[in-house]
Amino acid sequence: MSDPTAPVLVTGATGRQGGATARTLLGQGVHVRALVRDPHTERAQAIEKLGAHLIVGDLTDPSTLEAAVSGVRGVFSVQMPAFTEEGVDFDNEISQAHNLMAAAKAAGVRQFVQSSTSGVGRHTEAPGWAEGHWEIMDRPLGAKAAIEHRLRELDFPRWTLLKPSFFMENFEPSMRFYFPRGVEGGLVTLVKPGTHLALVATADVGRAAVAAFSAPDEYHRLELELAGDYLPMTQIAETLSRALGHPLTAPEMTEDQARAAGMADMGATHAFLNVFDQPARPEFARALGIDVTSFEQWAQEQLGPAA
Repeated sequence: MSDPTAPVLVTGATGRQGGATARTLLGQGVHVRALVRDPHTERAQAIEKLGAHLIVGDLTDPSTLEAAVSGVRGVFSVQMPAFTEEGVDFDNEISQAHNLMAAAKAAGVRQFVQSSTSGVGRHTEAPGWAEGHWEIMDRPLGAKAAIEHRLRELDFPRWTLLKPSFFMENFEPSMRFYFPRGVEGGLVTLVKPGTHLALVATADVGRAAVAAFSAPDEYHRLELELAGDYLPMTQIAETLSRALGHPLTAPEMTEDQARAAGMADMGATHAFLNVFDQPARPEFARALGIDVTSFEQWAQEQLGPAA
């Protein structure tokens, strides 16, 4: 049995999911070891000020991970692919996860919590997939599937897969993801007005991870499809309108129209959500006692007048 006073290693602690996990763990009095590449960044310093112990390492360099996993009782693992001049390197994302899992297994880490994406493993059942219509999604979802497979294969004494759905933070105007023309320019998306989205706040990833570390037996081999809400784009637009104080509608756009309006290349992948309904639902987390965030609550807190 692992020492409950031993630290939990959190990767991505300067990002959204890892940061939410680190902050929630620290709030529960858990010792956090945060893996960072540069301890001098503003985000790394902010996590350290909250009480985390920073340890320098790089998921692409296995030699830096032995010290990071030594003596920890659990690992929270999240990766992003590398962005290069040639494009997005999803093989790099797989390597990062595999390197961390191998180091943790060799060190005898008892618990491993991996963040993935809702619907991975079922995505190949989407209409048109077999015909090659969704080749654009093959590499990003295939990378997640490979990481999930490796975790199941290694079979840590306690392991959990968190599978968050579409992040509410994608709707932050400051990201210019859905608002490339600013709020006044309206929503820009290939997601159709009637398409329902399973939505999750990154803070809820942190809550779910902490729940897993608090009850490792209960969460062992659990693959949690994580969402805080499930809404059509029309209702998402209405909710954003109330929070931002600007009338918005859910558009019906072709890819050419969306690109002309400033949609980034990544936005083209969201058309997949019109045919693939991510299976995450709020009731799954609530059944485990995890308090998840509704989109209305998130929008008012993050985008409303008091934000």
